[in-house]
Amino acid sequence: MRQSDSSPRSRAAAWVPEVAGILTADQIISTGHAIAAVQQPGGAIGWPDGHVDAWNHIECAMALSVCGLRDTARRAYEWLRVNQRPDGSWRKQMPPGEVDLTTESNHAAYCAVGVWHELLVSRDEGFVARMWPTVRAAMEFVLGLQTPRGEIIWRRAADGAPGRYALLAGSASMYTSLRCAIMLAEYLAEPQPDWELAAGQLGHAVARHPEAFADKSRFSMDWYYPILGGPLRGEAASAHLSRGWQTYVVPGLGVRCVSDEPWVTAAETAELAITLEAIGDTTGALELLDQIQLLRDESGAYWTGWQYITGRHYPDEQSSYTAAAMVLAADAVCGASGGAAIFRDAAADPAIVMPADDAACGCEPRDPASDGIADLV
Repeated sequence: MRQSDSSPRSRAAAWVPEVAGILTADQIISTGHAIAAVQQPGGAIGWPDGHVDAWNHIECAMALSVCGLRDTARRAYEWLRVNQRPDGSWRKQMPPGEVDLTTESNHAAYCAVGVWHELLVSRDEGFVARMWPTVRAAMEFVLGLQTPRGEIIWRRAADGAPGRYALLAGSASMYTSLRCAIMLAEYLAEPQPDWELAAGQLGHAVARHPEAFADKSRFSMDWYYPILGGPLRGEAASAHLSRGWQTYVVPGLGVRCVSDEPWVTAAETAELAITLEAIGDTTGALELLDQIQLLRDESGAYWTGWQYITGRHYPDEQSSYTAAAMVLAADAVCGASGGAAIFRDAAADPAIVMPADDAACGCEPRDPASDGIADLV
């Protein structure tokens, strides 16, 4: 039976993840309750500093759903629906006295991942019908920032002007979002062929055109997100991860947030675990999940990071998005919920190495049988 928000943790719903020797179902539900504890009355789930962005908010909603906390998850999605701007985007909700009038493409796109995930977990068609206009408007906002080559500019300024560059991790994540949006459209019998073309061009840009993106290579996300997002899979993904492993992974501890600081973070470690599971390395994923439990608090929450030279939590905070990443990683490796394979299933079709429009991205016409993928820096 499904668990209501008020049920005791020991009566965990059958789909709640449990990772033998690492995390019990009750521990996972404790983490879900830690996320729910910071949900605002209106449904928003924010960062420790008080701001709310749509991407992390949605990640938290997904984790709540996996934990069987249906009411809190649905309040989060309703907040998303109600607070969408007319152009399909979301502005960050800032603490009193602070203002951020920009809107980010990756934040807007991720609602498609959340809605598709909720359908996979709950099979609630009414929910999807209610959220479909929100997803459709968000994707139109996102694709309004796509360049002819395929990458998607990372934000619009307060005056509506597009930013000057694209981000690799953000564009890789938006590939997942587009794939989920396409599946939602097909499920609702409202196919969107333009989205299919856009996804193909975007996946190609991520896989073959590192020059299309701002250099953020010190961040581990730029290393693993092209695989997590879907454009890189198979042998190319394994080779790419091997090239960066010593740079970003600290043996026995987890994944650095940035390559040049002695700081491992639970969210990045959990996401790399999902990445490994998506390419079939469940053993590696389990090792990472086990290592990063050093950041688990007895309440079920997770500390954001660990500075391993000073031996201190850094930053000194417990973040909801970190807890959410941990829940989703546990689900990915044990396959408990209907949404457990959502990132694995976002993989690009082998044809993704061919652009939808050769001329737009500057590629020479290629043999369609070719399946090579350019190295990413």
